[in-house]
Amino acid sequence: MKVDVMNIKGEKVDSTDLPAQIFEAPILEDLMHQALVRQLANARLGTHKTKSRGEVRGGGRKPWRQKGTGRARQGSRRSPIWVGGGKVHTPRPRDYSVKMPRKMRRAALRSALSVKASQQAIVVVDQLKMNEVRTAEMANLLAGLVGASSTLILLSDANEEVERSVRNLPAAKTLRANYLNVRDLLGYDRVVMPLDALNVLQSYLGK
Repeated sequence: MKVDVMNIKGEKVDSTDLPAQIFEAPILEDLMHQALVRQLANARLGTHKTKSRGEVRGGGRKPWRQKGTGRARQGSRRSPIWVGGGKVHTPRPRDYSVKMPRKMRRAALRSALSVKASQQAIVVVDQLKMNEVRTAEMANLLAGLVGASSTLILLSDANEEVERSVRNLPAAKTLRANYLNVRDLLGYDRVVMPLDALNVLQSYLGK
């Protein structure tokens, strides 16, 4: 698939071929869904917890004698039916993480990238550099490249000026190309990537 290569002013300066094995891969919706569910599950902390009757403080003394009071028998003030008592069948700490083979994760990424390519939502630029941190300048740059669309910007490596310039833009996000994931790919309308970021993708998704 041949696409135009733009400069940061939004002008065409060249063209390049997107690797077919990455951007024209079979679109496997079930696999993308599985990868997304896995990512969301792995983001859960699982630290939720409530105290059972054995963990709540107090309750050692029987509230009243067993018989003769006319009231229902009670053995502890920490019973679940008492205010301040322990809880029953409530969340306990657990691990929500889900495993997924690397080949399946990468196949899901290829599917998501192929969806974006089929929608013409991939914008390739020759380079993406800034001399200083300027949020307004970055906003104007993105407006020239993608208009008002939400944007995922892929970087080949650390770029503090670009990352900090994008940080306060609500509809844009920077991400290292080797950390690409299905959630971010599907969560933004357009994907902007310099040629060096495209090379990073090809290095591990093109195999």
